[in-house]
Amino acid sequence: MSVDVLGRWVPDRPENAAAVFAKADFPWWIAGGYAIELAVGRELRPHGDLDILVLRRDQALVHELLGDWDLYVADPPGQGELRPWRPGEVLKPPLHDIWCRRTPEAPWSVQLMLDEAEGAQWVSRRAPEIRLPIDRLGRTSETGIPYLTPEVQLFYKAKATREKDETDFEAVLPFLDAPARAWLADAIRVIAPSHPWLRRLLPVSRT
Repeated sequence: MSVDVLGRWVPDRPENAAAVFAKADFPWWIAGGYAIELAVGRELRPHGDLDILVLRRDQALVHELLGDWDLYVADPPGQGELRPWRPGEVLKPPLHDIWCRRTPEAPWSVQLMLDEAEGAQWVSRRAPEIRLPIDRLGRTSETGIPYLTPEVQLFYKAKATREKDETDFEAVLPFLDAPARAWLADAIRVIAPSHPWLRRLLPVSRT
């Protein structure tokens, strides 16, 4: 999406976003590169945005929580077009990407991502056969900030790997235990069976 057309980004810090979401009565997780940094406990690189993952079924609660923010949905996804997300509007797939700023004059600071769920299961919007219990979808940092578990975040990064994604993978790989590596390898096989990350994960994944 063009910054010139859509406005500039000055991403919030995770701790600032956590303060905004402190009153949320629904699950939410810091996602993207910041989630990797929360997992490893140190800064890795600059960030162009701040992603927060929420479940699609909680979108009305999200809209209510951010009622005084300026909210826009990417429609269609990935095509460089934004439109206001109106109160009461229910966003259905494939819409999942919401840009947020505190006022129309402020820079964009938070990018909300809507993900799917069935009962107690998180369901990947990219491949519904890829699932995980919602209570295993996230972790909590030492400072109390919820963040997306690294294996799920790396799964999203595996689709179109960029240099920053390689940086994140290398940094967090030592923090992944055998079950996390196995889950990630199985998930990547579904969307990219020849992905180079598999060679690093396969020694401890199921064969």
